[in-house]
Amino acid sequence: MGVRVWWVRRDLRLADNPALLAAARDNASVLPLFVLDPALWRPAGAPRQAYLLRSLRALDGDLGGALHVRRGDPVAVLPAVAALLGADEVHVAADHGPYGAGRDTAVERALAGRGVALVRTGSPYAVAPGRVRTGDGTPYRVYTPFYRAWGAHGWRPPAAGTDRLRWAALDGARALPAEPDLGTVVLPPAGERAATERWLAFAEADLDGYASDRDRPDRDRTSRLSVHLKYGELHPRTLLAELGDRPGHETFRRELAWREFYADVLHHQPGSARTSLQPRLAALEHDTGALAEQRLAAWQAGRTGYPFVDAGMRQLLAEGWVHNRVRMVVASFLVKDLHLPWPLGAHWFLRHLVDGDLASNQHGWQWVAGTGTDAAPYHRVFNPVGQGLRFDPDGDYVRRYVPELRGVPGPAVHEPWALRGGPPAGYPDRIVDHSVERTEALRRYQQLRR
Repeated sequence: MGVRVWWVRRDLRLADNPALLAAARDNASVLPLFVLDPALWRPAGAPRQAYLLRSLRALDGDLGGALHVRRGDPVAVLPAVAALLGADEVHVAADHGPYGAGRDTAVERALAGRGVALVRTGSPYAVAPGRVRTGDGTPYRVYTPFYRAWGAHGWRPPAAGTDRLRWAALDGARALPAEPDLGTVVLPPAGERAATERWLAFAEADLDGYASDRDRPDRDRTSRLSVHLKYGELHPRTLLAELGDRPGHETFRRELAWREFYADVLHHQPGSARTSLQPRLAALEHDTGALAEQRLAAWQAGRTGYPFVDAGMRQLLAEGWVHNRVRMVVASFLVKDLHLPWPLGAHWFLRHLVDGDLASNQHGWQWVAGTGTDAAPYHRVFNPVGQGLRFDPDGDYVRRYVPELRGVPGPAVHEPWALRGGPPAGYPDRIVDHSVERTEALRRYQQLRR
């Protein structure tokens, strides 16, 4: 029967887990192994570190305490653990990210040198990156045709569950590190059970109305499943299997496809995690110097004087999460009102987002900045007042996160400078004039076009 290793990564669940089932075939005993890789741990912000630790503890509880944890370079750890167990196979879900793919190739070589196979089964996606291509075999660079091809390609149904799992044990497991200090940040519940409960609650209460309500941060009716998908506490295939044809269901399916589209783009263009996908836009003029640094700090702290922007940035600091509509608005403000490069904002998000996913984050920022997959992006400049009035019409979202403005009623909260006497005490004046900076942003983009 033998013993095999299940190398746990972004699949912190037992249900619908093809890699785990492959490891357990023929009634083999399985060692669930998590490797705390310093190369991934160090850059992660405190919210992601804390959430990962909580999710691992939840998984360990579901495993009856069988999770084995090691710290170090997986290239050294995996062969050592396999040798101690006498295992001839290590099972994983394939990683398609720039670091993960290279790491897995190195681990595969190290294991092969000891006669151990690295077996990849499945991935964190319904359709693995690289599977969907255009008619001439090239990758997609535009979402809509990708979505059509992705849907036509289809995906497997959820993997069948089993209660015939036997866990192996190995001495020498190290305890997980202590959680970092989160201050006042409040994170969502972690683990497979919490993810399932969140999905069921969303499906029952908000899925049917998702098409009309998803852009309203004041109503808070999005799924909030991004963090659970990030860590694989749920697989997108599980969600897709339960979607029907109603408008809310179709809209939610398209949102899942955006995640897979960006993963596919990053898979084919790994350098786009750090540099602009459209090289000519890398030459866009950006502001520098002391004033630019002051404005960046004001944006980070949610003190730009634009309430919809400030509410989003303060939500990020309070919850490690931001509503997607608001993410676009605050990103546009940084890049097109403050004229700062998108990687500054993308890095800040990854440090503070609990659901920080490299592909979705970097390419979401590039979409707003006009340097990514959009064909004609230069003219899109989000108006922070107009967006607030449209998607938070009564100002409830702003008042939730900006206490200085809680005494301002209704939509007037979006333009506190227009109040008699100006903004309430403690709330800053606008750091820029949007109408002026919009014109300047368009000038800079059009300069590149010429």
